[in-house]
Amino acid sequence: MKAMILAAGRGERMRPLTDDLPKPLLCVGGKSLLEWHLGSLARAGFREVIINHAYLGAKIPAALGDGARFCLQIRYSAEGDIPLETAGGIFNALPLLGDEPFLVVNGDVWTDFDFARLPSLDPEALASLILVPNPPQHPKGDFALQPNALGSLDIIADPERLTAPDCPTRYTYSGIGIYRPAFFEGCTPGRFPLLPLLRRAAAMGRLRGHVYDGFWSDVGTPERLRDLDDRLGAGAIG
Repeated sequence: MKAMILAAGRGERMRPLTDDLPKPLLCVGGKSLLEWHLGSLARAGFREVIINHAYLGAKIPAALGDGARFCLQIRYSAEGDIPLETAGGIFNALPLLGDEPFLVVNGDVWTDFDFARLPSLDPEALASLILVPNPPQHPKGDFALQPNALGSLDIIADPERLTAPDCPTRYTYSGIGIYRPAFFEGCTPGRFPLLPLLRRAAAMGRLRGHVYDGFWSDVGTPERLRDLDDRLGAGAIG
């Protein structure tokens, strides 16, 4: 399986740290966020990684090269000066990702999730997402889960269903997911978000979810970056 790391975001909330550096190149625990991901993917047995980039994008291949020092082959999907948003960026990289299911990881999160333990994608699923308990900055979460006849957990993404009194516990999308190329069927090149496609797959009963209770951080502000760096420095995680 190939992996894609999303690294094209501008990181406005991280300014001034991101004025001269792409957000996924920010360092915690002595390594950039991208280097943490690449190490984790290599240990899990991945060998081919695609990284998209836009804002200050040339700095990413300059920092990581061809991936040899990580025992990986890295290929880059350049988007120009304006990011294509999450789904648009993945769609743009499909020629590099091939015809088989692939892993997608947000470049601006940090987690101790073991990529070698990714759940398998059942034949009916278009995608499967790793969900986490809601962090303080996102208390309402994104999706809920319900059992299906296959013994898996379907994701509920319907906004009306999510606000119903009997809706199950909601979770936050971790930015880690497995996708089939068919998930993007009918899309055309350009900028477009991921959420409408997730809702479409969920409405078809073809979107699965799995909850991870380990450490996960959305490194979305300088304060969360410092907190993560402190934790790593103290050996509390990692």
